[in-house]
Amino acid sequence: MDTSYLDLLAKIYDKESKVVTEMINLEAILNLPKGTEHFVSDLHGEFHAFQHVLRNGSGNVKTKINDLLKDELSDDEINEFATLVYYPEEKLKLIKNEMENSQSLNQWYNKTIERMINLVLFASSKYTRTKVRKALPKQFDYIIEELLYKTDELSNKKNYYHKIVERIISLRQVDKFIAGLAYTIQRLVVDHLHVVGDIYDRGPQPDKIMDTLINYHSVDIQWGNHDVLWIGAYSGSKVCLANLIRICARYDNLDIIEDVYGINLRPLLNLAEKYYDDNQAFRPKNNASEENIFENEQLQKTKIHQAITMIQFKLEMPIIKRRPDFNMSRRLVLENIDYEQKIITLYGEEYSLENDCFATVNPDQPDQLLEEEEQVMNKLLFAFQHSEKLARHMKFFMKKGSLYLKYNGNLLIHGCIPLNEDGTMKEMVIKDKSHSGRELLDIFESYLRYSFAHPERTDDLATDMVWYLWTGENSSLFGKKEMTTFERYFIKDKVAHVEEKNHYYYLRADEEVCREILKEFDLDPDQGRIINGHTPVLEISGENPIKANGKMIVIDGGFSKAYQSKTGIAGYTLLYNSFGMQLVAHNKFTSKEDVLKNGTDVLSVKRLVDREVERKKVMETNNGEKILQQISDLKHLMEYRYRIDQ
Repeated sequence: MDTSYLDLLAKIYDKESKVVTEMINLEAILNLPKGTEHFVSDLHGEFHAFQHVLRNGSGNVKTKINDLLKDELSDDEINEFATLVYYPEEKLKLIKNEMENSQSLNQWYNKTIERMINLVLFASSKYTRTKVRKALPKQFDYIIEELLYKTDELSNKKNYYHKIVERIISLRQVDKFIAGLAYTIQRLVVDHLHVVGDIYDRGPQPDKIMDTLINYHSVDIQWGNHDVLWIGAYSGSKVCLANLIRICARYDNLDIIEDVYGINLRPLLNLAEKYYDDNQAFRPKNNASEENIFENEQLQKTKIHQAITMIQFKLEMPIIKRRPDFNMSRRLVLENIDYEQKIITLYGEEYSLENDCFATVNPDQPDQLLEEEEQVMNKLLFAFQHSEKLARHMKFFMKKGSLYLKYNGNLLIHGCIPLNEDGTMKEMVIKDKSHSGRELLDIFESYLRYSFAHPERTDDLATDMVWYLWTGENSSLFGKKEMTTFERYFIKDKVAHVEEKNHYYYLRADEEVCREILKEFDLDPDQGRIINGHTPVLEISGENPIKANGKMIVIDGGFSKAYQSKTGIAGYTLLYNSFGMQLVAHNKFTSKEDVLKNGTDVLSVKRLVDREVERKKVMETNNGEKILQQISDLKHLMEYRYRIDQ
């Protein structure tokens, strides 16, 4: 090994006893049960629903409570206690209002603290004390440790423990103490969180989801196609920027851009008001009820929606022309319009155009931006790249994110692995070289990271490739032949709206295909699974999210409210602990207030995906590999010291 590294290690472990102690500790950790992994996908800005799922650990919190207290509490009392763990501050206010006197309240405090301490101990049973200590609230960590590991309660120390709780109550710290215990329980029931793509777009609060993830104890992200739009915009892609503004306008979420990230849309509004009128096809899909929205505000959003949509179509055209490898010439839609007759020819078929908003299009040069449009996009791009909050979120995306992840033997990917009809990996030519499968995804990610690192380059191949990830035929995030955005706005015939899916989405139910994909990523096809998001599972129509004899698990069931009428549920999540995997289906989340008042939860059913024959240990995980490497390094350190001493 590198002697400079060993010298550095020797400064940390400056005594042989420290090395030996650490090796013993690490080898013991390897034999602990693996921690619980929690998988979520396609959050689409639905912060409150996501937060609830995070707080209850997809039912894991209530499972622990039930296992511990089922002989002590009724079902209603278990629901009450679970709600206290989910939302401690809010639930405490309700409980205190219901208490008749301070004596009753103090009795309740004493019993609740005892139950919570026992629940913390129960939830932490497979962790080291060091790991538990890190999960405790700092202001109470010493006190909680004393209560957790009490060994003499019935004799010498009984009054000692009683006095601790008594003083917590008398010093009016008890609400903070209980809240700290609740958040500790939430943290302990989930060891690691996987977000399998699409935090952004459609829903109203992706920024709050990002803030939550930044502060979460252990998380990774597999980028979704909507996430890449935001990364692309921050990296200098004007066409990605136009796309995300269009989507925000379509779903009535422009305040995310203006109020949350501080991007001034006034220049875009001025342009829109100059050239566009009302247009029913571009009215926003409201998150709020119609009566709460002023007509003038609706009209402004409708005009902005049209303006940015036409800018988007114009910006796409030069990229398509300079990147023949993208094979997207069919999407030069503005060149195929007869502007006098209001007819477009697509794929050999003529269609009448239903909505006219081509005021800024020059029929002789349809990809030409007006000078005003150019100025607006320059201002918007500058503002995006200089938003402090957006920069923080995008940097976190790059630090914790990737296109795919191999974790504990499973492959996590938001979209797809592009396949041919026969199940072979689909090839894409980039700079005269063919790429497919894992290699293609690695190429995509390298371009995305390069573009992010060079935001001043707005028209290079890397920046164009980020947009391709959003909409290209061979993109692992898009997974369709082409995106029919234009057709959905302007053509009435819904046949023209259909987007042909990649063969992956038909073949992923085939176990042999899934096994070949796992092999492509150097994963064991007998043990590994593919965890997938991106395409909502239509449970309402009988679709099964567990496919290919358990080798494929699709966990996008409709967190986004826009999908819930189609899916029939409000999302899937997945739990993977040392005993095996469980898929959790969720009912629609109404509100936190409903949970607090009625004790209702959003879990509908848990389905066993697979049960481990033998309980899986830390040594069989990604973290176990790191620990084994640490042990190996420490052994080398001992040998190195021995050689020096000789």
